[in-house]
Amino acid sequence: MKTKKITARESFARADIFLSENLEGYTRSAVKKLFDGGLVLINGKPAKKPSVPVNEGDEAEVTLPDAVKYCAKPEDIPVEIVYEDGDIAVVNKPQGMTVHMGNGNFEGTLVNALLYKLDSLSGINGVIRPGIVHRIDKDTSGLLVVAKNDAAHLSLSKQIEEKTCKRTYLALLEGNLKDDSGTITTYIGRDPKDRVKMAVVPPEKGKIAITDFTVLKRFKEGYTLCRFDLKTGRTHQIRVHAKYLAHPVVGDPVYGVKKQKFNLNGQLLHAWRLRLVHPKTGEEMTFEAPMPDYFTKVLKKLNEI
Repeated sequence: MKTKKITARESFARADIFLSENLEGYTRSAVKKLFDGGLVLINGKPAKKPSVPVNEGDEAEVTLPDAVKYCAKPEDIPVEIVYEDGDIAVVNKPQGMTVHMGNGNFEGTLVNALLYKLDSLSGINGVIRPGIVHRIDKDTSGLLVVAKNDAAHLSLSKQIEEKTCKRTYLALLEGNLKDDSGTITTYIGRDPKDRVKMAVVPPEKGKIAITDFTVLKRFKEGYTLCRFDLKTGRTHQIRVHAKYLAHPVVGDPVYGVKKQKFNLNGQLLHAWRLRLVHPKTGEEMTFEAPMPDYFTKVLKKLNEI
């Protein structure tokens, strides 16, 4: 471990904001872990909460833990790298692949595949999620961006936080939506009846979740192909919002209907388009991934009916 002292040149409403702006490679969530571990002193006294204010001239002393090696093992798993340079990689994740280790998944994850295919990954998100800036559900396919170094990770995290990183999904929904387009604004939190699920909850029980939707095609059999643009990034956001509209995603084993007409292994939800600013060059970049075959086969079948 090493110790770093930082003097505030201006006042901050919160200590975690002050430290995240002055500790290279540390996001606010990473800084919070320093507070939780009792590793932050302000003016020589332990700072128990990230929310404590910092005044101009205050001195923070932070104990920084030593870097830990990845605990995931590289695995030669097929995964499509859409784009790669020295700072980022954009991946087209297949349905059925978990993004990172956890809940009993220690092998076969996207992280295992990336450790084999890429020469480096950022360490900000810890040894379980190296390089992972954002994630998509196991049974959702499509694009996500990976950071190959900490500077890129910080830039991409900021873009997601400030909503300048645009993520667009395609989904087939049960039933015929009444409106051609609209914005869904709710609060999402843990389902009080089933803690494994997420649900629309009162404001005090969750975090705000905003999703724009646009109908792309309606099918005679009572299905709707929709485009979803995320304005926030809550867990299961599109799937929960689709259920909230009373038109869940087709094939969704958690939020969907029990009886399915199609032989599916998960929801027909695809992360289709990703727009971001390159963390080093400042170039605006757009990536698209075509629908997987199992998705297009269902659409083709509906077109033929």
